[in-house]
Order: sequence, then structure tokens, then C-alpha cells
Amino acid sequence: MLRESHKHFRFDWITIILFLLLIAFGWLNILSASHSGTTIDYFDISQPFGKQLIFIFLTFGLIILLLSIDAKFYERFSSVIYIASMLSLVGLFIFGKNVNGATSWYAIGSMTLQPSEFAKAATALAVAKYISDLNTNINNIKNQIQVFIIIIIPAILVLLQNDTGSTIVYGAFFFVLFREGLPKYYLFIGVSLILLSVLSLKFGITITSIITILLVIGSNFLSKKKPKILQSIFVVIVAISISFGIKFFYESILKPHQQDRISLWLRLEKDPDKLKQMKQTFAYNLNESEKAISSGGFFGRGFMEGTRTTGKFVPEQHTDYIFSTVGEEWGFLGSAFVVIIFVLLLLRILHLAELQKSQFSRVYGYGVASIIFIHFLINIGMVMGLIPTIGIPLPLFSYGGSGLWAFTILIFIFIKLDSNRINEW
Repeated sequence: MLRESHKHFRFDWITIILFLLLIAFGWLNILSASHSGTTIDYFDISQPFGKQLIFIFLTFGLIILLLSIDAKFYERFSSVIYIASMLSLVGLFIFGKNVNGATSWYAIGSMTLQPSEFAKAATALAVAKYISDLNTNINNIKNQIQVFIIIIIPAILVLLQNDTGSTIVYGAFFFVLFREGLPKYYLFIGVSLILLSVLSLKFGITITSIITILLVIGSNFLSKKKPKILQSIFVVIVAISISFGIKFFYESILKPHQQDRISLWLRLEKDPDKLKQMKQTFAYNLNESEKAISSGGFFGRGFMEGTRTTGKFVPEQHTDYIFSTVGEEWGFLGSAFVVIIFVLLLLRILHLAELQKSQFSRVYGYGVASIIFIHFLINIGMVMGLIPTIGIPLPLFSYGGSGLWAFTILIFIFIKLDSNRINEW
């Protein structure tokens, strides 16, 4: 009897410990970034650190609920969960609250709930369910289109809410599809589009066209096969056409602030006066974030000792720019610690995903790792100025109940699925 009872508690504690480390260290940085005055009331719900502490306490109840549900429930009802999540996104267009230009929240009294955060877990379940179906062959064009539709629907609904950051996250599912056998030419097309976009904006269409022609000639020269002239001409024409399309999209479709962010990232603007103006307006957060991180040095200024953090130089630092607090107060060592914990968490999830006996659990595990990885990569890259500014939180670290609970659901569903694998041994 004792052995049977013990089986129900055989969860992967390494993943759970890494999860708890990120939440705890994240809260310390939220406290530092949002407190004011000399005395601190940790349960002051008028302050972000107080609210986040309440969210964390409620998270433990959510964890107990997630782990108490039978593992087969998540696979059996994945389609229902996905449909319910999509309906919650649609409902925002009627009942949603607009915050900072994005209609992404339901207002519940003084609190708000962001369904786009939970939609990621629902989509991961739906993708895992579809791919693990016996009739699904990821190499079949029809099945590829159907799984793309599952991913694109929430992405479009989120994009229509003016939440570009959350929309980009859905690109994470391509890692999952490649693991399950999606043809490599999709990867080639994706990388080519990114390179063409950067080259076209940075150097112009003419230079991009010349580079494309030289690459095509070089590939034909190095190939052992007979050169395919017509195919090469077609590739060049398509590449040049895409370059024109990218230029048009940038100049005529993107909003001015989006153009400015890309311009700053690619160093397109040469006018020093315009650059100074950018850093004082839309790029102010990024500029102050970079200063905060660089001021931390190797060891950091110390907990609650960061002058730019305590001085509130970085607006809303406890949300998307929380990593700048780490950089200033904990320095390179603290920043490296956070990065290492995230990497260990990702590696652990991927390792467990490969151990799964069911394809559903494996695919879902890869979905969890991919979503966390994209959030982690974009947020830290954005805060350090390595990629364009995109509003996206650092998982388990940034302030926000919706984000914390959504990632908790994402991770602990997988922990429950993995425990089912362990308990069946």
C-alpha cells in the first residue's frame, strides 16, 4: 500500500527545483525594481511585489490541481482545451480591456487576466494531440497544412489584439515540427527569408540582389551536379521579388514606431540628432536598460543597491525589463546564474521529452521547451539591445499573474505526463 501511494509522488524534482529557483529569484528582483521607501510591507497588494507574492502562493494551489488530474485527461481533452482557449481569445474583441494599445486582457475587478498566455499551453496540447494521431504523417502536405492551421489560428487572434510579442512565440512550434520530421526545406526557406529581410533593409535591394546572384553562381560552381540554369534564374527572381516585398512592407505596412525600432536595431539611422531623439523617446527603456546592465559590472551593485533600479530610470522595470535589474544589482555573475538556470531547465525538459514512451508526451515536452526558449531568447536579447524591442516577459521571472500561471500550467502538465511514464515502469 505504501509503495502504491509513493508512486503518485514520483515527479521530476530537478525540474521542480529549477522552476522554484526562477520564481524565487524573480520575485527578489521584482521586489527591488518596484519597492519605494525605506520600509517594505511584503504583502502590500498595491505594489507589484506584493501582488506577485500572492500570485506565487496561489501558484502552489494550481500546481497541486495540475498534478492531481489524471495524465490521460490532458491528451483526451486537448481538443476541448484548445477550442475553449480560442473562444477566450475571440471574446476579447467583445469584452476585452485595452492596456497600452493592446486589447489582450479581461478585467476581473481590480485584476486582469491575459488569455493569450494560456493559449500557448492549449496550442502545445493541440499540436501534440494532432501529431501523435495514428493517421498523421508530418511529411504529408495535407497534414502539414492542418497542423499549421492549429498554430496560425491563435497567432492571428493574438496579432489582431495588437500583441506582436506573443504572436512571434508561435514560431516556436516549428522546432517541434522539425523534431517530428518536418522536411528541412522549410528551415531553409525560413532562414533565407530572415537573411533577405536583414540584407534588404541594411544594404538595399541592389546589393542584396548582387549577393544573391553570387551565392547562386557559387553554389552551382561548387556542386558536383550539372548546373540547373532555369532553376537558378527562378531562385534569383524570387529572391529579388521578396526583397522588393520586404522593402514595401517595411516602408508602407509597418507603423512608424515599428520602423524606428528596426531602424535602431540595424543601425539604419545615421543622423546623430535623430538617434538622440530616438533614445529619449521610444528607445528610452532600452537605452536605460543597457546602462543599468553595464553599470553592474562583474559582481553587481548589490541587492536593492542599484542606483538606476531604485531611481526608477527604467519604466516598468519589473515587467519585460526585469533582467536589467539582475544585470545592475547582481552583475555578470548573477546574470550568468539566471541564464544557466534557464539553460538547465530547457535541457532537462528536452531530456525528459526524449525519454517519453508516448509520442503525445514527447511532442508536448518539445513544445514546452520551445515556448520557454523563445521567450527567454527574445526577452534577454531585447533587454541587451541584441534584437528589436518586443514586448515579451521573461518566463517565471517577470511580474504578472497570467504569465506565471500560464508557464506553471505549461510546465506542470509535462511533469504530470512524465510522472505517468515513471509510474508505469
